[in-house]
Amino acid sequence: MILVSGATGYIGGRLIPRLIAAGHSVRALARDPRRVPPALRSLRGPEGARVELVAGDVLRPETLGPALAGVQVAYYLVHSMTTSAGDDFASRDRDAARNFAAACARAGVGRIIYLGGLGDPDAGLSEHLASRQETGAALRSGPVPVTELRAAIIVGAGSASFEIIRDLAAKLPVMVCPRWVRSRCEPIGITQVLDYLVGVLEEPRTVGDVFEIGGGEVVTYEEMMRQCGTEMGRRIWLVTVPVLTPRLSAYWLNLVTAVPMSLARPLVEGLRNDVVTQDQRIRSLIPVERMSYRDMVRHALAEEQAGPLASRWTRAVTAPAGVPARLGATELAYERVVPAPVPAEHLFAAVARIGGATGWYFADRLWRLRGGIDRLLGGVGMRRGRPHPTAVAVGDPIDFWRVEDVVPGELLRLRAEMRLPGEARLEFVIAPTAHGAVLVQRARFRPSGLGGWLYWYGLYPAHAVIFGGMARAIIRAAIRSGA
Repeated sequence: MILVSGATGYIGGRLIPRLIAAGHSVRALARDPRRVPPALRSLRGPEGARVELVAGDVLRPETLGPALAGVQVAYYLVHSMTTSAGDDFASRDRDAARNFAAACARAGVGRIIYLGGLGDPDAGLSEHLASRQETGAALRSGPVPVTELRAAIIVGAGSASFEIIRDLAAKLPVMVCPRWVRSRCEPIGITQVLDYLVGVLEEPRTVGDVFEIGGGEVVTYEEMMRQCGTEMGRRIWLVTVPVLTPRLSAYWLNLVTAVPMSLARPLVEGLRNDVVTQDQRIRSLIPVERMSYRDMVRHALAEEQAGPLASRWTRAVTAPAGVPARLGATELAYERVVPAPVPAEHLFAAVARIGGATGWYFADRLWRLRGGIDRLLGGVGMRRGRPHPTAVAVGDPIDFWRVEDVVPGELLRLRAEMRLPGEARLEFVIAPTAHGAVLVQRARFRPSGLGGWLYWYGLYPAHAVIFGGMARAIIRAAIRSGA
């Protein structure tokens, strides 16, 4: 049995199908197994084997024992920077890795495989890159042998690093850039990363060692943006200046790309380091075809055009859901009940299409304005879209909301991830009636302090108009789809 932790993440979501296709029995670990994408839950291997889903939290060691029972090899693909961990992600990562290593030792796991970050530890690494290597050291603090692979930027459809470069090249014909654009990097394609992750499983000489993996071509970040632009048929000009601090650069990325400030800043700070492989022993042990950066970009762009992605960074990366309300805070609510002359399944289908390319059914300009304001405040804004145009699953990002619960045909509950003085949820409940169905729409808000109360009551009239118009438009869309 092989356990994959971080099953809802970008790498985990692509590694599991590879392991299943190779005939391995796979157990997927997630804090909330409902967030594992439906495509993984329904996956079947050559012998009919399916992915086993288990709940577990690496920050709560008592939850890991049942998940690791009977496991021979455990992949560790967890990263606190992708959650709302704030500035404390490095210490959380160390604690989580120690917990996991100790739990693996108690369960008799034979080996841990970890994907970390490339960089010279003697070159003054950024907090992000240093944390990736400290996590590997924390995993090795236990008796279970660890295979650590260290990689630089991973280029693939759905990876945060690639989407930053793609968005910059697509949207800015002229860029004023800091000096870090001339740092050297050896990017690696997602298929190459997966080849190495699966390859070390069958290569005993990789047990208990650290290896550096790269795509084979060394380029600067400036060259990466230019080449990506060329592949998209765009020519870009870059002007380098010495005055852009990491904070200003991260704020700029937050405004232009889909990556939120909480993720952009540690990534930007890591770009000042050269990340190039020095130890290339892995190439003789696991022969993986070298690939030019241009080829990586072509493959990523082609996959984006092909349809819904197998995995994307947005499923794992969450943003703070507003300012947390105190325990026991009052919940304010606005509810509207609207009858609909359509079957309940048609009404739910219209609700399930909300956001992304469909929009929010009513006052889309105001929704986009709210997304723009959120971006200016360092939030996620509206650029994340949604993973699939019609299907929804727990954990899916939908613009600046995230699916908190879904019952097909009956319920869709969204949790706000925009900047707010409190915690907000938007809920749609559908029930069949003798003449069709009824849509119950609820906006729920737990204010944080006086600012939260002022926010709710100040915008209450606007919310009443917007949510009322949305409910009526959803019903009209359901009628049209069933005509």
